[in-house]
Amino acid sequence: MASNEKKHILVADDDNKIRSLLEDLFTDANYEVSMAKNGAEVLEQVRSLDGKLDLVLMDVRMPDIDGLTILKQIQESGKNTLPVIIMTAYSSSNIAIKAMQMGADDYLTKPFADVEDVLMRANKIFERQSLISQVRDLQSRAGRDPQEKIVGDSTAMQEVYKLIGRVAGSDATVLITGETGTGKELIANILHSNSKHSHGPLIKVNCAALPESLLESELFGHEAGAFTGAVKQHKGRFEMANKGTIFLDEVGEMTLGTQKKLLRVLQEREFERVGGSLPVKVDVRVIAATNRDLQKEVDDGHFRADLFFRLNVIAIHMPPLRQRTNDIPLLVEYFLDKTRFSPSSPPTRISEDAMQMLENYDWPGNVRQLENTIEKAVIYARGGIITREHMLLPDKNTKEGTRQNWLYVDKLVKEKVGLKNALANLERSMIAEALYQTNNSEQAAASMLDLSGEELRAKIKEHNLDEN
Repeated sequence: MASNEKKHILVADDDNKIRSLLEDLFTDANYEVSMAKNGAEVLEQVRSLDGKLDLVLMDVRMPDIDGLTILKQIQESGKNTLPVIIMTAYSSSNIAIKAMQMGADDYLTKPFADVEDVLMRANKIFERQSLISQVRDLQSRAGRDPQEKIVGDSTAMQEVYKLIGRVAGSDATVLITGETGTGKELIANILHSNSKHSHGPLIKVNCAALPESLLESELFGHEAGAFTGAVKQHKGRFEMANKGTIFLDEVGEMTLGTQKKLLRVLQEREFERVGGSLPVKVDVRVIAATNRDLQKEVDDGHFRADLFFRLNVIAIHMPPLRQRTNDIPLLVEYFLDKTRFSPSSPPTRISEDAMQMLENYDWPGNVRQLENTIEKAVIYARGGIITREHMLLPDKNTKEGTRQNWLYVDKLVKEKVGLKNALANLERSMIAEALYQTNNSEQAAASMLDLSGEELRAKIKEHNLDEN
């Protein structure tokens, strides 16, 4: 255990032998142990040891209240961060699945095949808590905007915290994957701020935003006269990132030619500027990110396998918001505090109905879209209570939403708008909305619309959206 302070475990079982066995096991492992033989005693101990209890091991079958009911009461009492391991003598997958869905951290089947496995499960939970605390400490010491932080206590995010805690202090190359808007750049910021290169610069390159003709020069620099317009020597991003970190966002957009040069940098930590012949040596940590499936890109021949293996030393996957919906209330609370109607006003409140709407939405733009939605809702609610009407999210599953769509189509037909004009207006509106939801990030908007960066830029020009 990382801390010298004893962890406090509550063992709850109506079987005297099980309680005695586990008490001896955890006491010998230097844990403090309390005991309970029924559900009422569990709830009383949880109340009396508030803030001093670190883990509950609880049998699912007890004389008065079953373990799942107690688990629910613990969750509803506001102690949903207290880890609980459910024990059962009934090897039922349904009980295990239900327990995990309700928020249990793990489950054990009795009789124990190996009592040391019980100790290992408890140690893993404490290790996870320690890593989560490390990540939060890393964020607080990162020196960034305190309003930028990772929010979420879901199982998926806890796995992310574990990886960050393990690799932040190393110089290993990291590949961050995930859909647009999941927070990949935020992870890169934390990794840099707590690496051995934190004293150096963090240089960010959006590989999707730079045309192919400029990307190589931007990454590796060029010599005077290397091409038309190159009137003087230009240092590239890798050279600028020397003794620091370079963050290659959307690395999957690189051409095969640029990928080959990047591979050499990763292997040898040197390169030549465009038009130059002298090697430039650099000492940089490389963090890359992509919303593409790079393994599939390799299989399709669009990405070099050797470069993929070099980038994929440590992989951190950011889960989409639809896979961690239990984090939505925490994120909403965070964004409401961050986005106030005025600097002096208290955080805007949100109705239960509106919160349910947010939890039921699939969030194609992920956390970034949720933040933009809350920001708009705060403005429309003018600092009052946010209701469903302030969300401006399409409710595709309601009869009302379907009827509104048909009424809109009926109106277009009756007014003889014409199919071509209607499609053009729809295309323009979708592009404008995608740009709004992504804070005018062309790369993110293109991903939401399933377009390439060049296709999106052409359509922005076509619809005169670049003049807005």
